[in-house]
Amino acid sequence: MTRSTPLNILGWSLAALLALIAIVAIFVLTFDWNRARPYINEKVSESTGRSFVIGGDLQVTWKQGLKTEPGWRRYVPRPVISAHDVRMSNPDWATAGPQLASAKRIDLAIHPLPLLQHRVVLTDLALDAPNIALQRRADGSNSWTLKDNGPSAWDVEIQRMAFGDGAIRYLDEGIALDVQAKVSSTAPDATPGDASGNAPVQKYGIAFTLGGSYRKAPVTGGGKAGAVLSLTDNNTVYPVQAHAVLGKNKASIDGTLTDPRSLSGIDLQLSLAGASMADLYPLTGLLLPETPDYATKGRLLGKKDGASWNWTYQNFKGTVGQSDLAGTLQYLSRQPRPLLRGEVTSQQLRLEDLGPTIGADSNARKQARGKAPVQPDNKALPVEQFNTAKWDALDADVKFTGKKLVRTHDIPLNDIVANIHMKDKVLSLTPLNFGMAGGDITSNITLDGRQKTIAAQAKVAARHLKIRELFPKLQSMQASFGEVYGDAALTGHGNSISAMLASANGELAATVSEGSVSQFMLELAGLNLANAVFVKIFGDKQVHLNCLASDFAVTNGQADVRRFVLDTDTAVVNITGNVNLATETLDLDVRPRTKGARIITLRTPLYAKGTFKNPDVGPQKGPLALKAGAAVALATAVTPLAALLPLINVDKAPDTDCAAVMAQANATRKAPASPATNAPAKKVSEAEIKKAQQEKK
Repeated sequence: MTRSTPLNILGWSLAALLALIAIVAIFVLTFDWNRARPYINEKVSESTGRSFVIGGDLQVTWKQGLKTEPGWRRYVPRPVISAHDVRMSNPDWATAGPQLASAKRIDLAIHPLPLLQHRVVLTDLALDAPNIALQRRADGSNSWTLKDNGPSAWDVEIQRMAFGDGAIRYLDEGIALDVQAKVSSTAPDATPGDASGNAPVQKYGIAFTLGGSYRKAPVTGGGKAGAVLSLTDNNTVYPVQAHAVLGKNKASIDGTLTDPRSLSGIDLQLSLAGASMADLYPLTGLLLPETPDYATKGRLLGKKDGASWNWTYQNFKGTVGQSDLAGTLQYLSRQPRPLLRGEVTSQQLRLEDLGPTIGADSNARKQARGKAPVQPDNKALPVEQFNTAKWDALDADVKFTGKKLVRTHDIPLNDIVANIHMKDKVLSLTPLNFGMAGGDITSNITLDGRQKTIAAQAKVAARHLKIRELFPKLQSMQASFGEVYGDAALTGHGNSISAMLASANGELAATVSEGSVSQFMLELAGLNLANAVFVKIFGDKQVHLNCLASDFAVTNGQADVRRFVLDTDTAVVNITGNVNLATETLDLDVRPRTKGARIITLRTPLYAKGTFKNPDVGPQKGPLALKAGAAVALATAVTPLAALLPLINVDKAPDTDCAAVMAQANATRKAPASPATNAPAKKVSEAEIKKAQQEKK
């Protein structure tokens, strides 16, 4: 009996293993795999919950590994499964197409050794004439989520993927998007450069065209990408170029995707343009304000953080209307809301470009952007409502600095600084500061959107506004050296600027030191009411102003005059009454008193009534009738010269103590407690004003 040795045992074991491999290979090569199709179809259908069919020929061949594979693995033969006419169905409710995915032919190469570790490694996956139809319903459910069978004991890895001519359709009911892409092979382009320094970028090998609709508007576009998608290297970059027009929105990208198997990074040059930035919300989930036409271009960087993505729009430049914008913004995925942060700068902004953002856009501009007009012709205050339903879509911390803000027919603002904060549906501009007419405007504004109706607070301070710079077009103003000071502290409730002011509580105050006033100046400033009152009292001549002090108490939308004194070289004017911000109506009593006896043109107390849009200023009938009646009586009884006596003002008004009046007007005041809010706004503090002035320098 021959004794076995370890060497003999090893030899027989290797021979048995080789024989087994040979038997398996012979079986694989000679077995008619079409006989296994019914079993495969049944098992895949059962596992996925969808109908799966291999309708054509099913073959298995062998091939050697690629020469690019490392070490001995390239010599290990692997089976290549070729299946013809492969189809997987969509759910019954889908209207995008009967099949979730289908292909004229699928070739996949499997590495055999990892199967021993419960790993399915597809070294190559090639799709010929693929056709994919994806659909997402309005409730968020989709057609590509398959049956949940719990965690699998097998892991699947795809190393390389190649595409042939095919088509893809994506139907999204939630945003009314239906887009189709037709993919075709093309001659490889030259290799584009890779800015990141990673592995060489592959050549373009496929082209695609886009068509469809977005919110009933046509979608067009196209692009190109790499023909072979390598999924084995973390540093692999996949090139892509694309452009699309979705309704009034235009987008284009040009760059690379890093590690496509897990898509860990994106580096693209992104260009966007459209009728309003707010239209991007359905496509991106990013809450942006209503704007005029916009266009922007910058570098979009995406980095995967676990299951979420963080995005940076780096060094972008663009325009909104005729205003310019530049900066860097970051979008960070976090709970409970994502965060938008960064810095934005502008060399020149136009106020009319900001109109849609604050609800002060004109009806004509709304129609140009495809929005329905909402501003009534008889309303001066903006009635368009803020959409707080989307305020919890994200938090924000963005700093804006602007060199110049141009206002139509008005003097520009300069050195704008605004810190925009949004957290838990509370929007604040703290601060919102800017320079104006050689002075400074300092303000803090808060809009709390956590309730159905916005709770608003605003405090504003104006300091050292130069009269001559307020009206730079008037040559006669160059010698005027007066300054304007003002304060406002208001709270209110409402979802529009009009509604907030209609419920406002607080105070308004302003003082003007020595200067000059004329009808032309007021008309140029667009101050219709002030202009009308001025003409009634002073005519069309220029008047030297000694001082002006005004103070209003605002309660539930009604601004009552606590003090309004205007002192000039020729007269002192006192105004009483109220302005109703809810109804936009005026009810003011204007009492001019001349300095010195002089003949005047029926200078009598005036009324200022009407609306903000159509003010009505005229003489009060009672005093005017008395003077006119006395004149008629004297003319009849005595002489024509005596009839002038009632029209001669002998009630001389004393000079106003301007220093005392302005000191009193500038004294610290506190906003009254308000039934409309539990947190009345307070004036901007002098410390805040000084800080703003220092930052400006």
